[in-house]
Amino acid sequence: MKANSSGFLNGAYANDSGALDYKLYVPLGYCGQALPLVVMLHGCKQDPEDFAAGTRMNALADEKQCLVVYPAQTMSANRLNCWNWFKAENQQRDQGEPSLIAGITQKVIDSHHVDTQRVYIAGLSAGGSMAIVMGTTYPDLYAAVGVHSGLAYAGAHDASSALIAMRTGTGIVLPGRPQKMKKPAHARPVSTIVFHGDMDTTVHPDNSDQVMAQSGANGGVRPIETEFVVEKGQVPEGHAWTRILHNDKDGLGVAEHWLVHGAGHAWFGGNESCSFTDPKGPDATREMLRFFFARTLV
Repeated sequence: MKANSSGFLNGAYANDSGALDYKLYVPLGYCGQALPLVVMLHGCKQDPEDFAAGTRMNALADEKQCLVVYPAQTMSANRLNCWNWFKAENQQRDQGEPSLIAGITQKVIDSHHVDTQRVYIAGLSAGGSMAIVMGTTYPDLYAAVGVHSGLAYAGAHDASSALIAMRTGTGIVLPGRPQKMKKPAHARPVSTIVFHGDMDTTVHPDNSDQVMAQSGANGGVRPIETEFVVEKGQVPEGHAWTRILHNDKDGLGVAEHWLVHGAGHAWFGGNESCSFTDPKGPDATREMLRFFFARTLV
């Protein structure tokens, strides 16, 4: 790896499915101790630098002490730099883009002292949709998933059905979806934290309910016994929000659903000088790290 002026380390990974570059952020004070790893998947029309600055994740990585890796989608794969979460080959383990993202994750684990029980993945929009793909297909690699303004696993099977799901929020009940697109029967429910704006006109907010259902909450796929608590809050001079906490019978939080009122398609609490950010909060980055670090791979 080679460091550049931004403080990132540049890396690359390739396998039979293709190749991706990535940026790795090593926090200040890192001396080789075992740290958590957070994989961050940018949204459409973004790149790792913009996404890192917009989410303020690197600053939180210094504070909380974790490694952060940002895979970079290629324009040859998608002209808008979107992750192709909706394609059949990208909804399977050891194939397509999931194999590349998992490969990058493993490469960082191998090159740095990563606590392998504390590896997490999050993303925005198409990146959030791909994050849930990764949690679903690699439950042995990621301890928890953060989905910001994204869609459920296998909610579409091509570009046309993806647009329908984005606009209507009915993705996981689309007629004619191939049988193999269903959530793998062996997969464990993945601890998931979800953020979505109730005024999102790019990805319908009902998609966040579908993501929650797949996490095992709301009586979804492979449901687990949970009870839920509803909390409401207001960011000073910012957005109001409703948070639904799903706890298992032992009181451990299995999933969190943040619905942010009056908010659109943007990372909450982000740097307003960057793309697709909403500084009016709540602080999605800080809340995701709180949720992640309370969970280990089991």
